[in-house]
Amino acid sequence: MRIVRALWGSSHPGPTLVVTALSACLGLAAGLDPWRIALLAAAVFFGQVSIGISNDAIDAARDRAVGRTDKPLARGEISVRTAWIGAVASIVVALGLSAPLGWGVVAGNAVIILSGCIYNRPLKSTPFSIVPFLIAFGSLPSLATLAAPAPSVAPLWATVAGAVLGASVHLTNVLPDLDADRRTGVRGLPHRLGARASTVLAAAGVVGGALAVLIGPVGGDMSRVAVVSWVLFAAVVALAVLTVVLTLNRAPGRTLFRLVMLAALLLAAQLILSGGALRA
Repeated sequence: MRIVRALWGSSHPGPTLVVTALSACLGLAAGLDPWRIALLAAAVFFGQVSIGISNDAIDAARDRAVGRTDKPLARGEISVRTAWIGAVASIVVALGLSAPLGWGVVAGNAVIILSGCIYNRPLKSTPFSIVPFLIAFGSLPSLATLAAPAPSVAPLWATVAGAVLGASVHLTNVLPDLDADRRTGVRGLPHRLGARASTVLAAAGVVGGALAVLIGPVGGDMSRVAVVSWVLFAAVVALAVLTVVLTLNRAPGRTLFRLVMLAALLLAAQLILSGGALRA
C-alpha cells in the first residue's frame, strides 16, 4: 500500500481526476451507455496516471533540487525505477481498457498518452511545450464519439474547444512554478512569454473556445440548452475581460491564475452541455 500511495501521489491526482471526469461527462453528454462511460473513464484515468508518474520520474532530480516536499519521488518514498514500472503498467492497462470500445478509442487514447509523454520529454523545455496540450485536449471530445456503437470523430468546433481548453490549462498551470522552473532550466512557452503575456493569451483563448462551442452546435437555436450555453459564454467573456484588466494593472498572481482556471472550467461545462451535438 505504501508503494501504491506513492505512485498515486506521483500521478498528479488533481489534473488526473479532472481530465477523467471531463471524459466521463463528455461520454454521458454524447449519450453513451453506462458501461461504455465507465470503461472510457477508466481508460482515460490510467492513461493520465501514466503521464503524471512519468513526469515525476523524469523530474525527480529537479524536484529534489528545488525542495519539492510534495513529491513522493523527491522525498525518496519510491525509486525512479518503481515509478517507471508503474507508468508503463498504467499504459498497458489504459490501452487494454480502451480495446472493448473499439480501435478508434485505442488509437485516440494512445495519441493522448503519447502527447503527454512527449511533453514530459522533450517538449517541456521548448517553445513547443503547448503542442501536446493542443493535441491531447483536442482529442478528448473524439474519445466520447469514437466510443459509441457507431464511432465517429467529433465535429471541428468540439475539437477546437478542447484544444483551446488544453492550451489555457498549460499557459496558466505553470504560473505558480515559473521561478522554480527557471532555476532548474525549464523554459517552455509560458516561461518564454512571461506570466503577464501567458495570462492574457490564456484568457483570450478561453473566449475563443467558448465562441466555438456557441457557434458550432448552438448557432441561432434558442432552446433551453442553447440559452444556458449563451449564459456560460457571457460568464467566460466577463471573467476573461476582468483577468486582462487586472493583469495589465498588477503583477500576475494566484488570483489571476484562479480567474483563468474558473473561465476554463466554464468552457468545459459549456462543452459538456453541448455534448448532445457532438455526433451531429
